[in-house]
Amino acid sequence: MVTIEFLGPINKENMNLEIKNLTQLSEILKDDEKVSSWLETCAVAVNDTLISSKDITLNDGDKVSLLPPVCGG
Repeated sequence: MVTIEFLGPINKENMNLEIKNLTQLSEILKDDEKVSSWLETCAVAVNDTLISSKDITLNDGDKVSLLPPVCGG
């Protein structure tokens, strides 16, 4: 089971999914109204390490974090 956490203004409860890679996660989330608009702009971290490829293999117990862009003043 992989835990998916949504940070900042995405405002969605964590999910636990049986997935093997980020491509599978993307397919699931693209149909979710709360999340789909964030997918193109979010940074993604796996186990608190930023990644840049959807090809990374996910293992049982991994945590995927979606980090939306933020701006401050």
